[in-house]
Amino acid sequence: MNNFVADKFVLLILLAILFGSPNILSAGPELSGDDGKDYSKEVVPLEKSWCETPPLWEIRIGAPAWLAGISGDSGVKGVEANADVSFDTLLHHLTHFPVALSINARCRRWEFWVDGQYIEVGTSATLPGLLFTNANVHIKNALAEGFIGYRLINCNNAHLTLFAGARWTYLEGDLSIIDNGDARLVRLRELLGIRRRLDFSDSIDWVDPVIGMRGRLRIWKATKIFAEGDVGGFNANADTAFALHREGRTIVRESVDSTDWSYQLAGGLEFQLTRNIWLQTGWRYMKYDFQKNGFTDTNALNGPFLQAGVNF
Repeated sequence: MNNFVADKFVLLILLAILFGSPNILSAGPELSGDDGKDYSKEVVPLEKSWCETPPLWEIRIGAPAWLAGISGDSGVKGVEANADVSFDTLLHHLTHFPVALSINARCRRWEFWVDGQYIEVGTSATLPGLLFTNANVHIKNALAEGFIGYRLINCNNAHLTLFAGARWTYLEGDLSIIDNGDARLVRLRELLGIRRRLDFSDSIDWVDPVIGMRGRLRIWKATKIFAEGDVGGFNANADTAFALHREGRTIVRESVDSTDWSYQLAGGLEFQLTRNIWLQTGWRYMKYDFQKNGFTDTNALNGPFLQAGVNF
């Protein structure tokens, strides 16, 4: 009986200790400083990582406007003409309102995007020579690109993507060569059998493999810098090429090297205006080096661009 009483007394003491002391039920003893303040209830802020992983997926749709100047040689059926139209006078040479669109999608580190544009320009050029001194050039150019990329760096503050894909290019050229209007050469033209006006028109399209790299880096709050570069062609469509030139009274067809390369660089600033609206401004340069079957496109498109879009 005495043992039973003793055991009951020990059990009561243990229960009193367990339920009577709040410090035992808490994560640890209350800490207080010399000033009597309870520091055990303060939450220590966690330090954010610089490379926070972005959401699992994202979609961006943009409407770019590229005020590119055009300089270089364009050729149709072996007849070439040179044109140099700077971007500040491009609007005066547009013959059709340009159309452009870009769509980007990302899932984890994988990115998929397409973009394209269509533009028509016309200009006049001066040709060296006695019988023909003026040329009218009308160029229709369309391109569409599709890429798949993998982010080597995948952070909210910065990302770097390696990509590969293809670029489709359509080129149509209308070239008119007319005489210089010198009345003294009318009889000479009749003797040589040369018409006062020569017209050449044709079109071609091709698809180039493309590889490149692009990325963005946050530099201040809602402002980022971006850059992109790619190279394409790799002579995948190179075949045979020719050019026409005059030797005395004879038009001579001469074989030239066929090439198929393209290069592109772009960069600038991106501003996140709202949660879902962004704006890009920068500079873009694209160079073609294409010669095949009488077509020549060694033009460089170079100028500022502006793009507005939404992201989801």
